[in-house]
Amino acid sequence: MSLRTRIAVIAAAAVAVSVLAVSLGLYVATARTLHGAVDRSLGELAHQALQRPAPGPGAGPRGGTRAPGPGRLGALDAVTQMITPDGQVRGRNGAVPLPVSERALTLARLGGGHLFETATVDGVAVRILTVPTGRGGALQFARPTQEIEESLARLRRTLALGGLGGVLLAALLGMVVAQRAVRPVLDLTEVAEEVAATRDLTRRIAAQGGDEIGRLARTFNGMLANLEQSRLAQEQLVADASHELRTPLTSLRTNIEVLAQAERLDPTARQALIGDVVAQLDEFGRLIGGLVELGRGARPAQAVTAVRLDEVVTQAAASARIFAPEAVRIDVSTQPTVVRGERDRLEQAVANLIDNAVKYGGGGPVEVTVADGRVVVRDHGPGIAAEHLGRVFERFYRAPEARSAPGSGLGLSIVRQTAEAHGGSVSVENAEGGGARFTLRLPTTPAV
Repeated sequence: MSLRTRIAVIAAAAVAVSVLAVSLGLYVATARTLHGAVDRSLGELAHQALQRPAPGPGAGPRGGTRAPGPGRLGALDAVTQMITPDGQVRGRNGAVPLPVSERALTLARLGGGHLFETATVDGVAVRILTVPTGRGGALQFARPTQEIEESLARLRRTLALGGLGGVLLAALLGMVVAQRAVRPVLDLTEVAEEVAATRDLTRRIAAQGGDEIGRLARTFNGMLANLEQSRLAQEQLVADASHELRTPLTSLRTNIEVLAQAERLDPTARQALIGDVVAQLDEFGRLIGGLVELGRGARPAQAVTAVRLDEVVTQAAASARIFAPEAVRIDVSTQPTVVRGERDRLEQAVANLIDNAVKYGGGGPVEVTVADGRVVVRDHGPGIAAEHLGRVFERFYRAPEARSAPGSGLGLSIVRQTAEAHGGSVSVENAEGGGARFTLRLPTTPAV
């Protein structure tokens, strides 16, 4: 069944259950009221008969009571008779005797309490009340209940027809309501099918209201926006990578073509050319590694472990000193700091920050501090122009004055991506007294 049909069926079933419960309750209450009225009327007749002494003909064995006037079955008149202690019936005012049960005989012999019974007399349903006379024997009073049963039968038919009509009306209204209720879902389905067929991630669905359907529409629009942004970022990455790879590949090809004519080069030039090719291959390898890292995206860290951030920084600084110019001093100040994340990605991010400071620090000292989940790297170079501060973490972006320096422009982008993947952030500012200050912030965890 479709969603609309299911909603209509559920609504009709709910109404059917409610109608059945209400009808059953109404019928039971009505039946109890009508039968209770008959019982009360019989009780009043018994009370009047027992309180009215009438010696003479028609009296009981000891002249203590007298039955009411004549009555007949099939009407609302009461039919009465007396039962003697030995089980004989006396003083009957009806044409048909009332049945005497074992319980009624026991009550006539022993007395005590009263007894209500239902029986059929001459094809007519009657309600019988048996009460002791208090002087031996018992009186029986009966009223027909045929009219009550007929009334209850009419009530059953009325409730059944009314309930069926209510269920059918509920089903009809359920279809109408379901049509309106599922309309936003149908719209959402149509948009999803269109996006799947055309791959047009710019489509959106109208999100109205704060109910579940509105939330679903807004969530779907957000998903489309994220997918669109991801695809645009992927396309931009491919375009940027193609552009950045073209230059080193062209240079590498030129050098290889020159090396193909090695017999025309003197040994010194040939050796220098080979050194350039090796350096270009290294640069090419780093560029490929950076592209691979960026291709991972800012997904959450996977192989998460407890990482001593201060040890990571100390090791990265030691590695940077090996390749840094002799004039560059790298000072490290650390405090024990533990974070949770992927150690290799954190090592690469910290190394990128230190390498960037060494490269653009103008030969001055580089200061690295670690405390409270923050890694601060400061150089003493010329700093970063204000108009470029907001773009230094973009892929392949390099300020005009830095384009002559070696590098691919991916290092700081990898730092930002790694920070976001670990629930942190990275920022940059110009430090007082000159130079740039980069701050990597990561959530800390208690030391194990």
